[in-house]
Amino acid sequence: MSKLFTIGQLAHIAGVNVETIRFYQRKGLLDEPPRPAGGYRTYGSHEAARLHFIKAAQRMGFSLDEIGQLLQLEKGLGCVQARSIAEQRLSDVRARLAELRRMETLLSGVVADCGRAKGRIACPLITRLQI
Repeated sequence: MSKLFTIGQLAHIAGVNVETIRFYQRKGLLDEPPRPAGGYRTYGSHEAARLHFIKAAQRMGFSLDEIGQLLQLEKGLGCVQARSIAEQRLSDVRARLAELRRMETLLSGVVADCGRAKGRIACPLITRLQI
């Protein structure tokens, strides 16, 4: 028999707060178990695993809407669709990396220019950002 958790215990296990769990329930990412007469709702290992999945997917950059789509695939809609969602996320990550590389190049140049300027000219950082 699997262990049952209160919402507070589940939140602690998953490293989130109780309001996060309630938010995920409102978004349809996590089921809300029925409340027994006069008792507290309890959650099992399935809900804990789902919370860990949601947090891991967020760390990979998936939006909550995309996570919802992925969770629907769990119900048998198919790996092809999951791959499509992951390919789009990969494309987005690669675009962000390219932008970060451009920013790194620009900032490296500005830092080098600032080191050479020694107060003789206008601040290279401010000058470059005004262009």
